[in-house]
Amino acid sequence: MKIMVVGGGGREHAIIKKLKENKNVEEIFALPGNGGIAADATCVNIGAKDIEKIAEFAKQNAIDFAVVAPDDPLVLGAVDALEEIGIPCFGPNKRAAIIEGSKIFSKNLMKKYSIPTAEYEVFEDMQSALNYLDEAPMPTVIKADGLALGKGVVIAQTKEEAKAAVKEMMQDKKFGESGSKIVIEEFLTGPEVSVLSFTDGKTLVPMVSSMDHKRAHDNDEGLNTGGMGTVAPNPYYTSDVAKECMNTIFLPTMHAMNAENRTFKGCLYFGLMLTPKGPKVIEYNCRFGDPETQVVLPLLKTDLLTVMQAVANGSLADINVEFSNGNACCVVIASKGYPQSYQSGFEMQLPKTKTGEYIFVAGAKKDGEKLLSAGGRVLGVTATGKNLSEAIDNAYTLAKQVVFENGFMRSDIGQRALKAYKA
Repeated sequence: MKIMVVGGGGREHAIIKKLKENKNVEEIFALPGNGGIAADATCVNIGAKDIEKIAEFAKQNAIDFAVVAPDDPLVLGAVDALEEIGIPCFGPNKRAAIIEGSKIFSKNLMKKYSIPTAEYEVFEDMQSALNYLDEAPMPTVIKADGLALGKGVVIAQTKEEAKAAVKEMMQDKKFGESGSKIVIEEFLTGPEVSVLSFTDGKTLVPMVSSMDHKRAHDNDEGLNTGGMGTVAPNPYYTSDVAKECMNTIFLPTMHAMNAENRTFKGCLYFGLMLTPKGPKVIEYNCRFGDPETQVVLPLLKTDLLTVMQAVANGSLADINVEFSNGNACCVVIASKGYPQSYQSGFEMQLPKTKTGEYIFVAGAKKDGEKLLSAGGRVLGVTATGKNLSEAIDNAYTLAKQVVFENGFMRSDIGQRALKAYKA
């Protein structure tokens, strides 16, 4: 089989490595991929948002199955374009991808179908938003309506911060048209949990839960990033919480999308807050999370391609999706200065990996035989273990063998989870 994976980051590298385990896979093309992914797939210089060229390439190369991984091409309709020319695809179509493409859509969906989430107001006019903030309790959360590379959310502690965020989004167009409409919502408290799920619109199978570490530096200090590391499973996500989420959030969301004639097929990601009043949805994503994928897929025992094909053809109920009982930890190595300005082009040397160890390359380019850094988040170093402590030790042992002079990483990924297990 010839497989095509659209995207070029650490998440895509994790997906490609897992797909390679299927003996029927002869070749994997990554569009555009990156210098590290090139070790596991044929990289093709076509951008993830160039829908026309993606479809053209798939047709010309007789692709048997496609995986569209990032949010942008999903929201732009990449799956629709591929299915139109008869190529089976993993990922939601444009109508379903709106669940991430518009925060206003997703908040209104939750309100309509009584899915627990934070209280909110929608604004299309900046002055109305500013007036509302005069009376709103602090802290509060400001969200750009559209896609913003995971950066369109501001938790404002004061009215001044909140108003500055509104002006940046609506007046200064920091996120382009994505911020022309905004959501202002209630600030929730409690442990955060990420749960990715496979769904074909009839059956929904949650994957192992995970805990992300968004802040750039140790002790959850510094600026918010795309994620500096993850562990799985998340200790706060107990079997009782899982049952409650299935009944009050997961299945109701799947049914709500069906009722809106927007059947979701693919990976539906639930960003949850376990509040004192029960689990609530902070956000939906229409795809695998990054870096969560880098700890979830290494724990997947069932063949990934088989599951993805079942999702695409509506037979997920026939598949037994299993995860191992172990733990996984991913430590992200980023370029110094990230998430602000940073330099690229530094040579990296990656250690050899053993069973249960993975180096997922997020931002790199090839220069002859050399691998050079080419991004903010550069590597995701993942290891599994029979318990969390072992997984963390294994991940850091491997990460310390990476030679990358311009790199930095947090030294405390998983410590919060370890404390929760001991509590």
